[in-house]
Amino acid sequence: MNSIMATLSSLPPSNFLVTTAAAALHSTRMVSSAITKQWQLPHTCNFYLNPLKTLSSSSHIRTATSVVSTTEIAPVDIEAEVSLPLKKVLIPIGYGTEEMEAVIMVNVLRQAGANVVIASVEPQLEVKLSGGTILVADVSISECSDQIFDLVALPGGMPGSVRLRDSKILEAITKKQAEEKRLYGAICAAPAVTLLPWGLLKRKKTTCHPAFIHKLPTFRAVKTNLQISEELTTSRGPGTCFQFSVSLVEQLFGENASMEMEKFLLMDNADEVSRKQEFNEVDWSVDHTPRVLIPIANGSEDIEVVTVVDILRRAKLDVTVVSLEKTLRVCGSHGIKIVADELIKNVADSIFDIIILPGGINGIDRLQKSKFLKKLLKEQVTNGRKYGAMSSSSSILQKQGLLQDKKVTVHPSIVSKFESNVVVNSQVVIDGELITCRGLSSSLEFALVIIAKFFGHGRAKSVASGLVFEYRER
Repeated sequence: MNSIMATLSSLPPSNFLVTTAAAALHSTRMVSSAITKQWQLPHTCNFYLNPLKTLSSSSHIRTATSVVSTTEIAPVDIEAEVSLPLKKVLIPIGYGTEEMEAVIMVNVLRQAGANVVIASVEPQLEVKLSGGTILVADVSISECSDQIFDLVALPGGMPGSVRLRDSKILEAITKKQAEEKRLYGAICAAPAVTLLPWGLLKRKKTTCHPAFIHKLPTFRAVKTNLQISEELTTSRGPGTCFQFSVSLVEQLFGENASMEMEKFLLMDNADEVSRKQEFNEVDWSVDHTPRVLIPIANGSEDIEVVTVVDILRRAKLDVTVVSLEKTLRVCGSHGIKIVADELIKNVADSIFDIIILPGGINGIDRLQKSKFLKKLLKEQVTNGRKYGAMSSSSSILQKQGLLQDKKVTVHPSIVSKFESNVVVNSQVVIDGELITCRGLSSSLEFALVIIAKFFGHGRAKSVASGLVFEYRER
């Protein structure tokens, strides 16, 4: 064990994958299965042509060290009998579940090292969520009835919270979770609509979405973004979901893991970075419903895709998500399966008011190889239409020569690839027809700025209010 810790400690301490694995090793002294030098893909999807190298074992250790990182780690040769007891998490979804909340929770907890199971309470695994996004669950809730979870976390949304409430199997699982003093949590409408009727808020201070706070017992309701009451954690909405998810990471893995997660999500210095800067201001308003194209591929950053789609659809933009794969089903950066609206070949001759590129290392590789997307982007810029890039996807625009004389903000991992006078230290940067963001936790600000540019600050504020997110005009 000591030799294993020494090997892991010699790796870069700033890398979240390593610190999470080291934390897991510190927490156990059990010996059962061999960890060897081996590279393995996540069992949830088979898409990487050139997968990132990841410390793994034949028993799907991928969730203890995660698949995605901005830094590729060299293989570690470990020959020892060690068992890493993965934290097991259940996140149920139903028709009308809030997609941002579900995806942020799954993404963050998987990145932290948890074995997260997405379970459908519907008869089928494909579930249409509140904003129209279709996710594919890992299993049916019936397959979870005899399992033990370290955490059961309920996303909100309507009528999703009602669908969760009406699942007798989920009710039994969550009641058992509470009775046995294991962690459980709920966000948005779910505390009031789901947990309250199950009797799981007794003697617990609780928060929820402002639209449902009146349903909670007055003497137990609190208007805070996050409330921890023993085993129960509650939060208010999509705009507080990053904070909620990081809190769950801390309760499962400890304070060091939550601090590393904040760095990974770019939350650690958010107050030190300006929220928005604009250069060469132009009018974005149009005389029709703005049409938005979001291309995705296997490995695209699922938080960025789902967050932007959800928020823009709330503002009534016409959003089309297109797959660059051979099928509509796309597997995101953390194994979350999303069903796109169209294949990219079917929209190759269409005109969109804005094209937005999501990040995700493997997704970016696939996006920049698409001839259809290259043609669409070139025509977009040539005709003076709007375009955007999140996280590291600005590298696609750079390689295609579409950033000439433009200011951008990018993920910190690729800042060195740009000239120093090009990158601006801001969460969101607008330069004429181009908009960019740092990615992940800045995705909300990015989407709201797009709404403000097309419709004005009034609509952006209205959408932000529903998200329980503070929107600032400047």
